[in-house]
Amino acid sequence: MNSRRVNHHPVLGDLEKQKQVKIYFDGQPYVAYEGDTIASALLASGVRTLRRHEDKGTPRGIYCNIGHCFECRVRVNDKNTVRACLTPVENNMRIESGTSLATTSLQGGKL
Repeated sequence: MNSRRVNHHPVLGDLEKQKQVKIYFDGQPYVAYEGDTIASALLASGVRTLRRHEDKGTPRGIYCNIGHCFECRVRVNDKNTVRACLTPVENNMRIESGTSLATTSLQGGKL
């Protein structure tokens, strides 16, 4: 897949000078750069869907990109509810699509 990364920005500079790291999203390897958030790295790699809606199953991705909406929540290294838009990438980071909540939690029950 072709990268959608902005390689040169008039203010941010040349992104190719940053150190490359490898991340895994749902088992697939992706190239990211130090300083990327999970969301920006996946977006640059063409990934748009980060999870599925718990009730409807519709795709969810990056919405506000400032940490308010929680639409970009994913599972990182076995930790649930990590906001992809605020979390910096780390080498060999394991990221999984946001997991669905149990039906009982959707109805206000206990897990």
